[in-house]
Amino acid sequence: MAKSDAHELDRARLAAIVDSSFDPIISKDLDGTVRTWNRAAEQVFGYSAKEMIGAPIFKIVPPHLENEEREILARVGVGDHIPAFETVRQLKDLSYITVSLTLSPIKNAQGHIVGASAITRDITASRDRERRIRVLLREVNHRVKNQYAIILSMIRQMRWTETDPQTFERHIAERIMALSASHDLIVSADWEGAALADLVAIQLKPFGHDDVIAFRGPAVMLTPKAVENLGMAFHELALNSSRHGVLSGKPGTITISWNVGQAADPKTFFVQWDEKTSDPFPAAGEPSSGFGSVILRRVAPQALGSAGEIIREKFRLNWTLQGQLSGFTTDIEQ
Repeated sequence: MAKSDAHELDRARLAAIVDSSFDPIISKDLDGTVRTWNRAAEQVFGYSAKEMIGAPIFKIVPPHLENEEREILARVGVGDHIPAFETVRQLKDLSYITVSLTLSPIKNAQGHIVGASAITRDITASRDRERRIRVLLREVNHRVKNQYAIILSMIRQMRWTETDPQTFERHIAERIMALSASHDLIVSADWEGAALADLVAIQLKPFGHDDVIAFRGPAVMLTPKAVENLGMAFHELALNSSRHGVLSGKPGTITISWNVGQAADPKTFFVQWDEKTSDPFPAAGEPSSGFGSVILRRVAPQALGSAGEIIREKFRLNWTLQGQLSGFTTDIEQ
């Protein structure tokens, strides 16, 4: 094979490799004039080879980064080594992508640098994932600190009402497990919250008696803060019922309902626990003191910017919470 034929074969092989690459490979003169533009570059940037060959590379460089591109071309021209770096490029539709660039000098037959070859890798998706991970880590940090604060509050409140160490240990464990159940719901939804119906179901599941429990309301996605605080409230109400009410085996029903909007204000949220039994509640049959009372009367209402109320009658225990919709959720499914 003649030397010229071998050279042409090498060029053809190199061109085939460049054209079949999954990453854009672009060559340009030192003034930024594009000389080659492979198929991947067409697919990524939206410009055809016909549109770009002979055109300035600055068509895909955002205006605020033009000086960066000129400086890099100047450094390539004097033989500086340019390590791989990240920057931003502009597509034909004017949107931006984050890219990793690897530059190599192009030399002529005399060994002079006449241009640069750039391998471009679109890393937008990976950078978006990294940003999301950072956001989630910040959210985890915030939630963990919040959990610690809640648990410390539990311990402070319960130490005044629980005199038996074994009872204290059992009750604190139950409440931490209830908090953990709410936390699991938040995590399963990528820290965005949880459906109110799911929260009710998971908090009442340990108490059994599913046949006497009903819950109804529109499909609502709660904020993480609402999940935590309503979860604690439902647990305290169920715990009280397991001691004095329907969940202890007394005949009766528990209805948990919620509504979005009232006639006077469509941006309100209302949730209710309505427990009725044919056997009267005992005189102490209300979470009127201790940690349960603190959660229902103060902690949950204050945390959610709402008003809570407990009404106790001989055969009925009713707890309501009402506040602005924004304190509970920003996503209502129709």
